[in-house]
Amino acid sequence: MKKSLCAVLVLSMTLALAGCAGGQADTTETETAETAENTAAADTTEESTEAEDSAAADTTEETAPAEVMTHEEYMAADLDSQVTVESYVQATQSWWEDEGQGKITVYAQSEDGAYFFYELACTEEDAAKLTPGTKIRVTGYKSEWSGEVEIMDGTFEFVEDGDEYIAEPTDVTELLGTDELINHQNEFLSFTGLTVEPAAEGSDAAFLYSYDGSGSDGDDLYFNASYNGQTYTFTVESYLCDNTTDVYNAVEALQVGQTIDMQGFLYWYEGVNPHITSVTVVE
Repeated sequence: MKKSLCAVLVLSMTLALAGCAGGQADTTETETAETAENTAAADTTEESTEAEDSAAADTTEETAPAEVMTHEEYMAADLDSQVTVESYVQATQSWWEDEGQGKITVYAQSEDGAYFFYELACTEEDAAKLTPGTKIRVTGYKSEWSGEVEIMDGTFEFVEDGDEYIAEPTDVTELLGTDELINHQNEFLSFTGLTVEPAAEGSDAAFLYSYDGSGSDGDDLYFNASYNGQTYTFTVESYLCDNTTDVYNAVEALQVGQTIDMQGFLYWYEGVNPHITSVTVVE
């Protein structure tokens, strides 16, 4: 009987130990699984954080403002490249809307040079704020059209630093006919002592409506004036100075042979073709 009891006790202890061993194995497996899950979760969190940080960095990089160029840097930039400049409004052409997008063309100048911003995206409300002297930052694409270097497809913002600049006209009469004149492209300039010439060969008229005379009152005015034996063409751009302005009426009253002084912006079209804003008859 003692042997039987001992056997039973031994069997009971063996079963108990086996049960404990099994419980420890199950616990170990559970703890291992939980550790793996926690590690995986940590890895996922770390990867997610890294992805968010990377996305945030990319967003910051994309929205970082472009560096503003000097006029010299702008002129050295490749055509069709994106550029950003700051300058001061000197004059604007008429605001208009094209398929729901407002646009305006701006003549601008700073102390270091001038710009022609062609058809900037612009609301009518903002167009009214583009008064002479207003500072703006423009981003667009440097382009050239028939010799005129300009910024196209541009957007702008106002620079609120209280600074203003109005350019005084530089007399470039002596530069007419020289290679140096183009270095003043788009600047506000003056021409003095020029002689009014016929607007077309064999005509006594001093001006034309449109470049070929096919226009009418309200269109661009084209007229010729000479200096040192060479004749140059000048334009009153109707979107800049319409038929209600003093300069438009002054050109309509010109006579061949008169001596005149002028002011305007040095636009370029297949050669010098200033957009004139003031004409005074001196003789």
